[in-house]
Formats: sequence, C-alpha cells, structure tokens
Amino acid sequence: MKAGRFGPYIQLGEPKDYAEGEKPKRSGIPKNMSPGDIELDLALKLLSLPREIGKHPETGEPITAGLGRFGPFVRHEKTYASLEAGDEVFDIGLNRAVTLIAEKIAKGPSGRRFGADPGKPLGEHPTLGTVAVKGGRYGAYVTAGGVNATIPSDKTQETITLEEAIALIDERVAKGGGKPKRGAKKAATAKPAKPAKAEATATAPKPAKKATAKKSATKPKSEAVSKARAPVKATAKTSASKAAKPIAKKKSAGKASG
Repeated sequence: MKAGRFGPYIQLGEPKDYAEGEKPKRSGIPKNMSPGDIELDLALKLLSLPREIGKHPETGEPITAGLGRFGPFVRHEKTYASLEAGDEVFDIGLNRAVTLIAEKIAKGPSGRRFGADPGKPLGEHPTLGTVAVKGGRYGAYVTAGGVNATIPSDKTQETITLEEAIALIDERVAKGGGKPKRGAKKAATAKPAKPAKAEATATAPKPAKKATAKKSATKPKSEAVSKARAPVKATAKTSASKAAKPIAKKKSAGKASG
C-alpha cells in the first residue's frame, strides 16, 4: 500500500523486481473502498485489472473493464463508458457491458475528457452566466463564467441552491480567485486611449522657429574660409620674424668686428 498524488494505491513488487525500463504494476483504490479494508485477495483482484470481459458481438474486438482516475469503466476500442451504481468492475458481464457501450455511442461525443462531470445547471448568475454544480477530483464545486467555488462540507450537490451557489461564486470573485471570461479580462486590462494628435499639432510651429534660427546663425562660406586662413597667415608672419632675428644678430656682429 502506498500514498500517491491522486490518493492511495497498491503496487506489486518493487522496481528492482522488474526488467530494466519496466515499471511495477499498480492499481488505484476505488473511492468507495477504504485503504484499511484492502486485503491480499482484493489487492490481487485490483492488480488484475483491466480484465477482458469478452468479444463485442458486432466487431469481434475485446471489451475490457478497469479502474480509472475517475472510477470504474468498460472500454471497447476508443469508446469508454462509466459503470453505473450496482455494476461491479470485477463481475460485470458481456451483455451489460455491450449495453453500456451502445448507450455511450448513442449519446455521441461529449467534447470533454472521459470521466469529467458535465455538471447540473442551477440557474443564471446576474453577470457571469449559467451557474452549474459539478463533482471534481477534490470534491463538489459550483462554477459560472470560469469562476469555480468549492461547496462547503455542510452542503452537497443535491442540496445546494442557486442563491447559495451565487453567494459562493461572488465570494470567490471578491477574493480574486477564479478565471474570468476572456472578454471580461480584456475589458478590464484595456489601456486608456492615447490623446488626439490635434493637441500635439498646437506646438508644431516651435520646431519651425528653431530651424529658422539655426539657418540664420550659419555664416557664409567665404567668412568661414577667411577665418580658417587667418591663423595660418599669423603663423607664417611669426615664423618669418623669428627667422629674421638671427640674421640681424649676424650683421651686427660683423660690424663690431670691423
């Protein structure tokens, strides 16, 4: 006996008892059974599932009975049918299994995962639409517009009223829980509209004035060239005067020696 993510289960042997890559055989414990009541004989029966009940009279394919996460079922090819009250997964016969399979096919595809509770409608929520009561993996709950609220332990799926369900859903919404409808979510998160462009055009002349000021500040090309040449001329004069000084010293020295 072991405790797993989805409840207690039984396991045959340990991984070391199996070939490499093979997992130990396991079986979940039905909800109507207590782990303390599981004995060896019953454990072996659970581990024998799924079992073949017989061949379908029309297709010749096998019909099997087993236990799933959502309870006992019978299976034929890709069609699953839940066992109803009074049907036992260990002793259900071929005729009964064929009837359940035929009823399931007659209902057509449900568009939902096998075993999920379709729910029972209770009425309308003022803003979130249809209120339904469902049985989930962790207990019964009410739902409307994508908001789920767990039913208290003092209530059941059969006794809860529409007013009580609406109160539970509103309380859930007030606490920030649940998943609102896509449309409502988009409306709540919509960004405010940007201001009209007409307001921005009122300040359009300012950049134009700056551009005019820049143009007037620019000077003719001739002045820029003359100013660029001026330092060169000054440098030339300076270098010429420096070069003339040594010559003057030489002449004065010659006159002194004469």
